[in-house]
This record gives sequence, structure tokens and C-alpha cells, in this order.
Amino acid sequence: MQTIGLLGGMSWESTQSYYAAINQGIKQQLGGLHSAKLVLYSVDFAEIEALQQRGDWQAAADILGHAALSLQNAGADFLVIATNTMHKVADEIQAQLRIPLLHIADATAAMLLQQGVTRVGLLGTAFTMEQRFYRERLENQGIEVLIPHADERNDVHRVIYAELCLGDIRGSSRARYLEIIKNLSERGAEGVILGCTEIGLLVNQNDTKTPLYDTAVIHADAAVNKALAEVRD
Repeated sequence: MQTIGLLGGMSWESTQSYYAAINQGIKQQLGGLHSAKLVLYSVDFAEIEALQQRGDWQAAADILGHAALSLQNAGADFLVIATNTMHKVADEIQAQLRIPLLHIADATAAMLLQQGVTRVGLLGTAFTMEQRFYRERLENQGIEVLIPHADERNDVHRVIYAELCLGDIRGSSRARYLEIIKNLSERGAEGVILGCTEIGLLVNQNDTKTPLYDTAVIHADAAVNKALAEVRD
């Protein structure tokens, strides 16, 4: 089994979901008392969020690059960044490493294509929805990406930072998200990507008939499969 390097803390609420999902996946595949070989570096999200708001992505990349090197030096065989937004600096982080980075958008694209989905809605932070770094990764693999309208994007972004990253789960916000998901479906989305690792704390497949693709779950599953690839072979 390979050792997973988990770069988390953005936010810690979703990082604990990653930790649980990875270990559950290992146990499901190997049984018994098996659990994941994993090293975790959890950053202070307040520092990262302040840099996001200032647009200082290079400083954020420097912090995460240092953390990633620590995981590599601790024995990680590959890296998982437990957030969608900070994949904006994934290439800068990968350039500093000898070990591979398992990109969250690539894992999500593989799942979508496996299910024949080529037109999908995207929910996430404003950075993820509006900037090109994430959407282009999907579009380059033949997946058309729809984003919510401006007022809807504002609500999605606000709920993530003001509520979900603080562990504040509100029924009114769930209702708003479900309305936005319904609107994306009516615009032709075959499914909707939960492109922020906290969104799965608010809505899940039981809440809607529209297929949902929770990136935290997909990414964790991909990490499990990569960690066990040599074991299965």
C-alpha cells in the first residue's frame, strides 16, 4: 500500500471527511483491521483565505508548497490537496515535488466520463466557478461546464465561507442550493459537481433527483485506488 500525503485544513471540516472516506475505502477493499497509510499536513485556513481574498496566489502557493514538501519528506508516495479552490496553484506545487499530485478535477472528469456525462453544472467558490483553472481542466477532456448566474454564484460563495467552513449547516442555505441545482438542471446540466469540498456537508444525493458529483468523495476514492494499485496487481 502506498502512503497518501493529505494536504488539508482548507477547511478542517472537509478534511476530516476526507480522512474518514479514505480509511473507509481502504477497509472496504482490504477488510479486517486495515486502514490507510497516510500523513497529514493541516494548514491554518485563515492565512490561506486572507491570501485568496487579496489575490496573492503566489504567497498561498509558497505556503502549500512548503507543506507539500513536508509530506514528501515524511514518506508520502503521492499528494492529495483536500480542496478544489487551491488547485489553482496545483502546477506550482507539483513543480516542487518528486511525487505525483492527484488532481481533484482529473478524478472528477474520469468519473463523469465513465458515466457518460458531458454537460455538467459546477458549484464552488467564486474562484472555482468563475476562473478558468478548474473549468478548463474539465473542458479539455470534453466536458461542457455550466455555472450558476451571478446572483446564484454570490449565494453559493457566501454560504461556503460564512457558514460551511465554520461548520454552520442551515436549512435555508440547503434550500437555496437545491434551487440553484434545479436551475442548472433545467439549463441542460446532466449532473452537478459539488466543486467545493464543504458542499457535501450541506446537500447530498438524497436531497435531489439531479445527479450530484461530490468532489471530496470522488477524490478520496481516487486516492484509495491509487494507494492500493500495487496491492491489487
